[in-house]
Amino acid sequence: MEQVVVIIGAGPSGLATSACLSAHSIPHVILEREDVYASLWKKRTYDRLKLHLAKEFCALPFKPHSPDSPTYIPKDMFVDYLDDYVETFNIRPRYHQSVESAFYNEADGKWRIDANNMDTGAVEVYVAEFLVIASGENSAKYIPDLPGLDTFKGRTIHSKEYKSGAKYKNNDVLVVGCGNSGMEIAYDLSTFGVPTSIVIRSPFHVVTKEIVRLGMVLSKYVSVGIVDFMAVWMSKIVFGDLSKYGIHRPKQGPFYLKATAGRAPVIDVGTIGKIKSKEIKVVPAISKIDGKKVLFEDGVEREFDVIIFATGYKSVTNNWLKDYDYVLNEDGMPKNDFPHHWKGEKNLYCCGLSRRGLYGVSMDATAIADDIKKVICEKKNK
Repeated sequence: MEQVVVIIGAGPSGLATSACLSAHSIPHVILEREDVYASLWKKRTYDRLKLHLAKEFCALPFKPHSPDSPTYIPKDMFVDYLDDYVETFNIRPRYHQSVESAFYNEADGKWRIDANNMDTGAVEVYVAEFLVIASGENSAKYIPDLPGLDTFKGRTIHSKEYKSGAKYKNNDVLVVGCGNSGMEIAYDLSTFGVPTSIVIRSPFHVVTKEIVRLGMVLSKYVSVGIVDFMAVWMSKIVFGDLSKYGIHRPKQGPFYLKATAGRAPVIDVGTIGKIKSKEIKVVPAISKIDGKKVLFEDGVEREFDVIIFATGYKSVTNNWLKDYDYVLNEDGMPKNDFPHHWKGEKNLYCCGLSRRGLYGVSMDATAIADDIKKVICEKKNK
């Protein structure tokens, strides 16, 4: 099937790109493996989740959030927003399309995409002048290969499968991973009275939502160094010295680390208070697992019924995108630095991989659609 643009993925990145292309009247198709758009938001998010950034930084192109919506939007309200977005811009992804391979054909200067129709088992071939990778950062769950993990007698799950602490009453739970998901899951478990411990190995910044919101506004006008100074100063006032609780602050500032390394600060939802009150126990890195026993690097050994891995995701794009190096590195992330990360060679683009959340998605989608329009117009004028 001949297409002008093929978009891989119907998450927020794919939806935003589709809306921007439609604004330029550029024909396109979205291929989605799941049976629904925004499957991560609709199927694989925990119940208490709210957007970590203020709503002005979480809108997709052409559709701001309503003035009466809360500043920090709950998951279900954001899903409703996506539903309305899809209807408003008449976005119609093709579902159950599992892309098996995509490569650039030098002979005709176009992309060939082979997709397995999961309903019929047939392989459908798409040929496109432009290819947009919008399958997101959170594609395949990552669980570290810990010594003895295969011997664990309890239950192990990844954070993408976690819904609510209500399911884990009367269980001792260990959360592995101290990013935003891990810290929020630990808090949720504790609010249900679940004995909860969390592994904290590496330094990270702890901030409030308000500090992040202020920092994002200020970053438009002053240097990241000044923003970081203010963010760290305010965090010290709010949280005090957290080193006594096993939480250490990196030498570099939170906004600098986010911009250069994609490392987000932890936005506290109440977890720090529970750590201070010892309702949530902080433990060091795991040395090994033996049955239900977990041995930590400090020599302490404890038993757990459940281990929840909030250890992130890994990209699988490079498994099917044969010519990934036109835009991605070996880890499946953009090879070009921000803000030029979204554009590759041979009309290959990536959306939503800047590690800047929904704010970055909107910027990418707009830039990609504008560039595709520019290329098409230049081609017509030759």
